Amino acid sequence: MRYFVFVLGAVFLLASCHHAPMEVSGEMKAEVKEEMKAAEVPPEVLREFRAAWVATVANIDWPSKPGLSTEKQKEEMLAILDKSKDLNLNAIVFQVRPQCDALYESNLEPWSFYLTGKMGKAPDPYYDPLAFAVKEAHKRGLELHVWFNPYRANHPMNKSPISDDHISKVDPPIVKKYGRYLWMDPGEEGTRDHTMNVVLDVTKRYDIDGVHIDDYFYPYKEKGEDGKIIDFPDEPSWEKYKAGGGTLSRSDWRRENVNKFVERFYNEVKEEKPWVKVGISPFGIWRPGYPPGVKGFDQYEQLYADARLWLKKGWVDYFTPQLYWSIDSEGQPYKDLLKWWTGENDMKRHIWPGNYTSRVGGRWKAEEIISQVKATREQPGAGGNVHFSMICLMENRDGLSDKLKETVYQQPALVPASPWLARGSFDKKPSLKITRKDNYLYLNWEIDEKEKIRNWVLSKRLGGVWSYKILPEEPGRAAVLELDTNEMPEIFAISAVDIYGRQSPSRCVNVKDLGL
Repeated sequence: MRYFVFVLGAVFLLASCHHAPMEVSGEMKAEVKEEMKAAEVPPEVLREFRAAWVATVANIDWPSKPGLSTEKQKEEMLAILDKSKDLNLNAIVFQVRPQCDALYESNLEPWSFYLTGKMGKAPDPYYDPLAFAVKEAHKRGLELHVWFNPYRANHPMNKSPISDDHISKVDPPIVKKYGRYLWMDPGEEGTRDHTMNVVLDVTKRYDIDGVHIDDYFYPYKEKGEDGKIIDFPDEPSWEKYKAGGGTLSRSDWRRENVNKFVERFYNEVKEEKPWVKVGISPFGIWRPGYPPGVKGFDQYEQLYADARLWLKKGWVDYFTPQLYWSIDSEGQPYKDLLKWWTGENDMKRHIWPGNYTSRVGGRWKAEEIISQVKATREQPGAGGNVHFSMICLMENRDGLSDKLKETVYQQPALVPASPWLARGSFDKKPSLKITRKDNYLYLNWEIDEKEKIRNWVLSKRLGGVWSYKILPEEPGRAAVLELDTNEMPEIFAISAVDIYGRQSPSRCVNVKDLGL
């Protein structure tokens, strides 16, 4: 049973959708009744995924540097969440595992250097950054997706000695030195087991809305001291595969290693919590020549990532190809690439492309990102954008944050629903009790539903025009309008949004029928 109190200093009210009796001719009675019924039900709320990546590797977005005090870290996270809410974003994608470390309490991997300045050192005074971020995001009506790098074990920006509980010390054979990095070998079963254990541990223990992996599978190619490209050092796992009777080529074998992990990643998260969305953000080009005229990096052959296969198989709930090029890029046209990816979406998953928003203030003007958001909206089958990364929006480069809110993000939006994840229906209306005390009206609502409620949609009709607010699960109390206002809304409506993104029918009230 969900029960809430919302205090409104005039009239944000709900009951059942109806008008007072009206005198009409018999001939027109049915027609008027139907028109009034339609007018009293609020229109559908805008649906669009609007998110930003919050990168922790190299302290790109948060925290601003290693070793900040607990108070300062919390202050910076709250500023990110407040800015997201102010911009009418509805999600953040928070990097919690940049290099086989943790920006949360973990028994499987050490605390991150990027958090405390020393790998393995907990925050002092102690707190759990992920638990804090989840709670504060939901308090603002934002989804929080956790972002894992599946295989990177150490980044050159880590300036701390590697702690004894790091995977490179606990299970050295599955970790390889590759150029400036340490990398877990995707060909080792132990690699897949360890990463899945980490992902499932977070999924079980935190009230997250999504899990997310990026474009780093087999690593981007590194050069040796002689300047020549060096191959990834997976000879032991390759020889083990061949000795076991394997017949694939080395490239196909590497791709199959990644495919096995992606399929397992999806299925095991769903077994644990079916409502937690699984997202992948691969490199934006599947292969050069797809679609015709596209040029550039071949992730299929270089990262051994068959991203088109994962989309076609439905091993994701949302797909975020990193379309990090401009609208008018000759070899990597944004619109053509987006259209191609939506055309490969056989299972009708969400397509929410990633945008290189941090190029604003340098190579790009703010209008480039606005044009990309508009282009996404114009493409059938695409339903939102993810901005890389939050720092650009925090700094308001070239006035981008202001311009986004003035143009494409004027109204709040709900995250698109994922109907393939939910079973049964979500067709109950919230119930409603309204009382008056002095110059305020008190609105109490509740809903009896087995699924967790993530948001509420509170709508009003004033002067024949509907508007709405998206409220968090527990909106608390707020005084909104004075009772003596000359602009009294005619109708109010409320509906619930569950963790699958489904919206219940609205409970409505005609204000003049209340008699308060």
